[in-house]
Amino acid sequence: MGRLPMSGLLGRLGSWCARHGKIVLALWVAAAVLLTGGSIAFAGPVSNNVTIPGTDAQRAHDLMRDGFGPGYDPGGTVQIVLYSPDGPLTFQRRVRAVHRAMDEIRRVPHVAEVQSPYRVGGLAPSLEIGLITVRLKGHDNGKLAETTRMLSEAAAPVRALGVEAVPADASTPADKEIKTGTSEIIGVVCALLVLLFAFGTLVAAMIPIFTALVSIATGLGVISLLGHVVDVPKQASIMATMIGLGVGIDYALFLLSRYRRLLADGLPTHGAVRRTVASSGGAVVFAGGTVIIALSALLLGGFPMLQTLGWITGISVVCAVLTSVTLVPALLGLLGHRINALRLPFMGRRKTADEAAGWSALGAWVSKRPWSVLALSVAVLAALTAPALALKLGPLDDGYGDRDTAARRSYELMQAGFGPGINGPLIVVASLDERVVDRDPAPAVLRLLKEEAGAVEGVAHVGEPVLNDGGTAVLVQAVTAYAPSDPRALEVVEDMRAIRVPGARVHVGGEVAAMSDASARIADRTPLVVGVVVLLSALLLLLAFRSPVVAIKAALMNLVSLGAAFGALSLVFSLGLGSGLVGMDPPVGADDSYLTTLFFTVPIDSYIPLMLFAVLFGLSMDYEVFLLTAVRQAYLRHGDNRRAVAEGLGATGRVITSAALIMVAVFVAFIAYPDPMVKIFGVGLAVAVAVDATVIRGFLVPATMVLLGRFNWWCPRWLDRILPNLSIEGHEEEEASAEEPRKELVVAGHG
Repeated sequence: MGRLPMSGLLGRLGSWCARHGKIVLALWVAAAVLLTGGSIAFAGPVSNNVTIPGTDAQRAHDLMRDGFGPGYDPGGTVQIVLYSPDGPLTFQRRVRAVHRAMDEIRRVPHVAEVQSPYRVGGLAPSLEIGLITVRLKGHDNGKLAETTRMLSEAAAPVRALGVEAVPADASTPADKEIKTGTSEIIGVVCALLVLLFAFGTLVAAMIPIFTALVSIATGLGVISLLGHVVDVPKQASIMATMIGLGVGIDYALFLLSRYRRLLADGLPTHGAVRRTVASSGGAVVFAGGTVIIALSALLLGGFPMLQTLGWITGISVVCAVLTSVTLVPALLGLLGHRINALRLPFMGRRKTADEAAGWSALGAWVSKRPWSVLALSVAVLAALTAPALALKLGPLDDGYGDRDTAARRSYELMQAGFGPGINGPLIVVASLDERVVDRDPAPAVLRLLKEEAGAVEGVAHVGEPVLNDGGTAVLVQAVTAYAPSDPRALEVVEDMRAIRVPGARVHVGGEVAAMSDASARIADRTPLVVGVVVLLSALLLLLAFRSPVVAIKAALMNLVSLGAAFGALSLVFSLGLGSGLVGMDPPVGADDSYLTTLFFTVPIDSYIPLMLFAVLFGLSMDYEVFLLTAVRQAYLRHGDNRRAVAEGLGATGRVITSAALIMVAVFVAFIAYPDPMVKIFGVGLAVAVAVDATVIRGFLVPATMVLLGRFNWWCPRWLDRILPNLSIEGHEEEEASAEEPRKELVVAGHG
């Protein structure tokens, strides 16, 4: 097929942006400022929704909401945990203070019912811990965090007597909404240091930082405003920031490195910008496309939270690509040769050619002994991947949260007072058959349901059954003997669903049941998601490089880097070899010995590996695209495969290494977040990128390309005829950009 003008379009876009740099810069800054301001003034709510349509937990939730009203909706119940360290809550002064607090709580908007801690089951056996249960009606679930804060403030009368009052609801704003801040600053500073070392000039180092910050501000503004129309997971902003900051700096780094090389070769500003965007810009578009494809494939995961998290995180990648191919050339056009201004004195004047020669020497060294390098690389990667066999999945509850948060404190108090299962009660809802309802057998059904639920192994307590007003449904709360993160709690869910009550259909809901259903759904859909991601990414590489071998090999290499990431997660969290070293606190109930604070196991939520797979597969493909682009450019020039591999590694080695260092620094910085989920992502992403940029791109990929020889670029004739020639290398721009010197000289002469 004919050549599609991808690189030509990108070249013209970059040239236009360079000529109109002030306009492009003003538009991007205005967009970032307006969207950031709008997100602050009209911030959309975050969602903790883990329900999955079509599951038993969702049916229980729907039946509870429809049959018992909004007051029994899990999103309409808030608990305030009371703890009196100086004596029982039954002392008269404390009783009066509790009742005053309940009166204040009733004045909060949307409060329909306030249940006293002095009811049956409301006080712990020690009498020092109690629960005020608040049922809401007519409230906005998107503003539940704000309502929870108001309810907590209304408990001031008990705090005046030294009684601790902690909201136990999962939407406490200070604890559950992940905010950005310190880790981003640390990540940016580390990235700046790497860029200073890579470029040696302050001006060049600041361009990737500036464009990435503009990209993130724009993306986060869009994501925040989207909270008004879709359920945005609380993890969305942090994931978007992690990925957006990493790829935003990396993409700008790739473009900037190419531009500086072209300037050093004597090209004028606009000609260098045009050729940069035409060649490296095409690689950026394809690299970003693979990340977006991988994240979009999560729509097939069958888990609404994961689906939304995937496409919303993709927004940050789209912004990174757009700023790279528009804002970066605009800045380059404005700065011209001043890109090399403010050179750091201690960096000296390193020559790009000398640095490339060093990496080319590594490529040549690998080319001389490909079998040995291949064997050693496989052995190292196998050792890194082996621990992944011990990876343990399970619900990650607040018992593993940061000790300084209200969520962790309420979890501790409830477990101490009522047992570990109180933090994840099972909601058993039974819908009654019409013929049973007509005979009004309520007492018998209620009694039998309670007996059957209480007989399930692992159930510690069963509350009194409640019949709805229409007599069509029965609800009972069952507390297990296990914490929500305990795998045995999931077994209780399955056993509870197996009970049979004549004339009734039993469904089990609650947080533990919902996560159990989520795990099952994700396990069923994982092969589909993995297959689609690998297939579409390989297809994109096939379009880019017109080589089935390159496409298939790239997909396999990315899977290898994923294995290393999962191996690291297993070592740190599943085997507990350093979970305390990444800042996690031991779970509730663990002793305070020194070893326990450093080494303890942590379950990994079932959706995290699939999310990590999508993100890492896309990020790993970035480096593959940039390396293969350079190798193919060299191969098309002279046709020598071994020489092309060495030259490709020489042209991209320093850039890929710098980009990987930036990514690793950003991801490691996010491990400082108190949220366990963020720590898990930070460890997995950092290890995978480090392994991918060193062992895989530095040794394994060059070795395999040398061994495959000319077969790397083989393409069947029938396939070559039907594939569009996208030409991301930008060869057709060589002649166009070569015209730029003559044009600029003419302009200068008239000036």
